[in-house]
Amino acid sequence: MLPKPHRASIVFYVSDIARTEAFYNDVLGIGLVRQEGAEPFWLLGSLDQGLEVVFFQMDAERGNTPALIFDLAEGGIDDIVAQLSAKGVTIVTPVEEAPGGWSADFSDPDGFCMGLWQSAEKPRSLE
Repeated sequence: MLPKPHRASIVFYVSDIARTEAFYNDVLGIGLVRQEGAEPFWLLGSLDQGLEVVFFQMDAERGNTPALIFDLAEGGIDDIVAQLSAKGVTIVTPVEEAPGGWSADFSDPDGFCMGLWQSAEKPRSLE
């Protein structure tokens, strides 16, 4: 059985990160915080109940975001992606470097894309 993720984030890919920062901070009052590790900076905010919202500036077709990203607290992303693949899950993006760690994307049976992320401080393999 795959380990249960301990947290989930909703990730948005936006066309203008500064405009997004102003809207969510000034209009909605969410209080996004600038983060380093991607060019340009990326934004992180927390909602009640611990749900995180994350914003990256990049070109993406409409409908590709928001994306649900599961945080792997213990690491093991390579093992988990291999297990998903062995179970017939479509791997959309193999494990690759991401801001602060590693990520991979997969789709569910209806084609909804989801992702995994783990900190660079955690081992990529638990075996």
